[in-house]
Amino acid sequence: MPDFELRRIHAFVSEFARRQAGRTLPLPGGFAARDDAFAHSRGNNQVVIDGAVDPAALPALADEALGDLPFRLISVLDDATGKACAEPLARAGYQHSVCLVMLHSGPAHAPGAGREAGVVGLDDLRGPLTRSWRDFLPDAGEEVVRHLVERRETRRRGADVVHFIGSRAEDGEVASWADLYMDRASGTAQIEDLVTAEDHLGRGHADAVLAAALRMSVAAGCGTRFLIAEAEDWPRHWYARRGFTAIGRMHTFERS
Repeated sequence: MPDFELRRIHAFVSEFARRQAGRTLPLPGGFAARDDAFAHSRGNNQVVIDGAVDPAALPALADEALGDLPFRLISVLDDATGKACAEPLARAGYQHSVCLVMLHSGPAHAPGAGREAGVVGLDDLRGPLTRSWRDFLPDAGEEVVRHLVERRETRRRGADVVHFIGSRAEDGEVASWADLYMDRASGTAQIEDLVTAEDHLGRGHADAVLAAALRMSVAAGCGTRFLIAEAEDWPRHWYARRGFTAIGRMHTFERS
């Protein structure tokens, strides 16, 4: 069953990247997703490897597809392929990160949320997102931050159903947020970019957002509910306590 679920998830992630892109360029073993309107966003301008590829040829493929940009991002969906690509990409100056594909199998609620969360709009998120990116990238210019905030709107193209979910603080501002992408036909849902503003940490907002996303996924008939978490970062343990289990690994390679 995990192999079946993983294949479905790989297909979903690949299709989302294609649909979100402003344009795509076919490559051996995958494609390049590009969006000139958000040229500072790595997630919108990357190479996605979702098939068989020659690892030694990958650095040149990425240069050909992303050569006009000052950065490179390569996402390899298959674990074995990612491992095979690690050495040639390291020689080409890439930094390697591993992400866990975590499948939800618990009840459709988060423990002790104590709050409610619901669908919000980009206008509701723009202020909190801007402050979050400025804290995370203090040296980034205004245009970079604007691209990282406004790119969220392109995610609406990525799946049949895309919701931005938020939990509000007492003053009405969104304190924690995440994306929910759903494909009812395949019964697949992805929860992505769960973030809580630093001054609202520890108050149950993230639990409320996660619980709302899971409830919406179940209501839409999505039996495959997943998220992607960094293998070496603490949130994976937080997700594990809330019913998510690692069933596979994806690989990302970045170069500035």
